[in-house]
Amino acid sequence: MGNTPKVRKLEAGRPAAQSAKPLLKYGVGLGIVAVLGLLVWFISQDVTENPQGVADPPEGTEVFSIGEVAHTPNPVDYAQDPPAGGSHNASWLTCAAYDEPVSNEFAVHSLEHGAIWITYQPDLEASSVDRLEGYARRAEVIVSPYPGLDSPVVLSAWGRQLRLDAVDDTVIDQFYRAFRDRTAPEPGASC
Repeated sequence: MGNTPKVRKLEAGRPAAQSAKPLLKYGVGLGIVAVLGLLVWFISQDVTENPQGVADPPEGTEVFSIGEVAHTPNPVDYAQDPPAGGSHNASWLTCAAYDEPVSNEFAVHSLEHGAIWITYQPDLEASSVDRLEGYARRAEVIVSPYPGLDSPVVLSAWGRQLRLDAVDDTVIDQFYRAFRDRTAPEPGASC
């Protein structure tokens, strides 16, 4: 009987020591998960800020402040030609290559969703039009003729525009990577 209290003290002491080990393991595990979570967050922030890996716009890109934006069924008088943002139709234009001019109000809605709109003079040589139409295979690109352009090719994104004297694949790629889904109020929405 004299040994019974000692045995009980030892047994009572064991669970406290053994329960500290799982707590330590959980603490270390939670610490590792927290560090990995922060690492993933930092990486995702970089990808969100620069999803295509290029942040620099091509030289000569114009930047426009886009004022009030609303859906309207009426024609809109835009500050730029072709437009680079503003009020627009409630329906957007499906991103694709078009062989006829498209409605500004529908195209601007697609720009609001992060699309790039490549417009060209209707009398541009066929080989150049073919090259431009190839860009419509990329995500969120509209390609269409645009009567009255003062440059052979104009690249537009929300609040951004670049006029080109000819089809320049390097510059078009750079504009695409710099602005697709980057300046639009509703990036990633349907196009």
